[in-house]
Amino acid sequence: MKLEILTPDKKVYEGEVRSVTVPGTMGSFEVLKDHAPIISTLEDGKVIIRKDNTEETIYIKGGVIEVLNNSIMVLAEGIQNS
Repeated sequence: MKLEILTPDKKVYEGEVRSVTVPGTMGSFEVLKDHAPIISTLEDGKVIIRKDNTEETIYIKGGVIEVLNNSIMVLAEGIQNS
């Protein structure tokens, strides 16, 4: 799957991932391959990016996620320092 994380001023992340966990308004949720199309608001919290054997965490300040055809777009209001 392709993941992009954008803020109003820059692209924070772009790459192929196995899964991503995001801080949804109703609780965290994970997006896996062939996930149903979804648009959801996000709270402040951590986005956990999983590749084959690695895991990376980016802390966001709210935003929106769109998932469509194995493409994930996270539009974050900003990035927090962990």
